[in-house]
Amino acid sequence: MNTDLPALIDSHCHLPLLERALEDVLSAAADSGVSHMLCVAVDLETFPEVRRLAHAYPHVFGSVGVHPNSDLGEMEPTVAQLLALAADSRIVAIGETGLDYFRQTGDLNWQLSRFRTHIQAAIHCGKPLIVHTREAAADTIRVLQEEGAERVGGVMHCFVEDWPTAEAALALGFYISFSGIVTFKTATALQAVARQVPLDRLLVETDAPWLAPVPKRGRPNEPAYVRHTAEFLAQLRGEDLATLAAATSQNFFRLFSTALPTTV
Repeated sequence: MNTDLPALIDSHCHLPLLERALEDVLSAAADSGVSHMLCVAVDLETFPEVRRLAHAYPHVFGSVGVHPNSDLGEMEPTVAQLLALAADSRIVAIGETGLDYFRQTGDLNWQLSRFRTHIQAAIHCGKPLIVHTREAAADTIRVLQEEGAERVGGVMHCFVEDWPTAEAALALGFYISFSGIVTFKTATALQAVARQVPLDRLLVETDAPWLAPVPKRGRPNEPAYVRHTAEFLAQLRGEDLATLAAATSQNFFRLFSTALPTTV
């Protein structure tokens, strides 16, 4: 890893979905000072690859879960199944889970049920939640509250909501993670939220291969680009990059407490 740069962690990426050769992606990340990354599952069908990568690379961790955009009728998770898969020491979180009313329409009770299943599994195994929410902020917070998600905490990943939603999530013990979206010129409302999130509850991510930050916008995203988001956030918040990098790295290991830091 490039030790001349402040070390950063990509707290949310999808390595199996990247088109570029994995070794090239990991090498570029190391050159950019990315010390660790969390490879997040989106369904049970591709989870074995997430698990394989987490075991193959000491600086890559994994999660297990089914994304709210995965259609009902695919491999639907049960609490018992999630617990069995999360027992692996390299799997440090439950998710990606949550609610998405943008891409899914009609009767979405199945999404609510799936979300509750993940929360219950997280509480049982003591591993934090990775929460996706899009045009469903009120229901997302309500379900988290009803299921007692504050007992385990987690992260609101790729946060794009307003400050009241962030406050509600923070009150539940959740962290707020910003992706490349916060660097977009049109994201002024989100930037205002990013200024207010306490430093000790802040994370950075790529959500690769999507949402590449400025100046890489329009290209496939990858973990190396988390540095651009971190640099933007540091300037936005009036902090130096070293301070933000150290804080977000500490926050990552505090939240994902079963993830053990290592060297690349």
